[in-house]
Amino acid sequence: MNVINHIKDFNEWIREKIGWKIIDSYLLRKMLGTVVFAITLLMTVVVVFDMSENIQRFLSHNVPWKEVFTGYYLNFIPYFINLFIPLFTFISVIWFTSKLSSRNEITSIFDSGISFTRMLVPYITGALIIMGLSLVLANFIVPNTNRKLNDFKYQYFGRRTASTTYLHIKNSKNSYIFVERWDKMEGVGYNFTYEEFEGGAMRQKLSAQTIDYDEENKIWRLHRYTRRVITPEDEEKIFRGDEFDTTFNITPLNLYQDISVSETMTYRELRQFIKEERLRGSSLLANYQIERHKRLANPVGILIMTLLAVSVSCRKTTRGVGVHVFFGIGLVFTFVFLQQISTVFSVSGGLPPVLGTWFPNIIFAIITAIMLYITPK
Repeated sequence: MNVINHIKDFNEWIREKIGWKIIDSYLLRKMLGTVVFAITLLMTVVVVFDMSENIQRFLSHNVPWKEVFTGYYLNFIPYFINLFIPLFTFISVIWFTSKLSSRNEITSIFDSGISFTRMLVPYITGALIIMGLSLVLANFIVPNTNRKLNDFKYQYFGRRTASTTYLHIKNSKNSYIFVERWDKMEGVGYNFTYEEFEGGAMRQKLSAQTIDYDEENKIWRLHRYTRRVITPEDEEKIFRGDEFDTTFNITPLNLYQDISVSETMTYRELRQFIKEERLRGSSLLANYQIERHKRLANPVGILIMTLLAVSVSCRKTTRGVGVHVFFGIGLVFTFVFLQQISTVFSVSGGLPPVLGTWFPNIIFAIITAIMLYITPK
């Protein structure tokens, strides 16, 4: 009870400091309620369509219905909530603010002495709450649910991911690894080669027909191997055998070059993974960096889109709410288009991933600032 009382006291202190009013609570409830309703409605539609599309697969693979809901849909839903929450926050704010404006409630707020800037406080508060939820979803919850969803698909659908071929990886400053093919499902690499250099000359070359990883002991096991060692006196020694255990500065995760692997990592894991991939010269480094920046840029976009939605929808129009919603949908498509274009340029056009990811937010932040400035107050 003491903790609850302290929370209540802190809440009252915050309200007094910022001058929180009943109208603020009303606008905040309206905003959060509309967003929750919109996301719930969207998820219901998405689940129904997905169920109708996959029900035959569930039946043909004899998937228990409990597993369908707990193993599939409970891990499927968070991804789509996080994906659509910025856009549906924008549409929701436009919808309920337009309704307020059409009923002259916005005018009444201004007539009561509350300025336009002060009216933004509950909107910003709501946006910050949704931002916090989005950050937790994107960086902690969704990576874990994506991992569980992949496990579900592997277990019941036997979905095999295409093997990665012709991998060249930098193991350390002076050593390199080549794997002709890495089979993720089997956890086996084929036609493996390890080369170590010193002073520009090769000092060791280790080849094997197959290679696999012992997760428990954190070692690599080579099968049917050949090891060539060049001594300081330039003498060559050759060793052959059926099995050889050793360690490298890589794990199977580094051999599986797939963009989707970054979607199963928490933010801290992803940062460490990017550091390792940068040292190894991964060809997918830009994709991993985009995924990292996107987990911060999308939540920040919620605040920008909220303020833009208010500036668009608080103007009363004789044409009704539909005009605001139509204009809002146009802005949403423009935002998504900018995201796709900037991502493509970041991956293949030489645009830095950080700039490519934040570019739509920067453009819409400028548009939002202009709209807020010219909005009648």
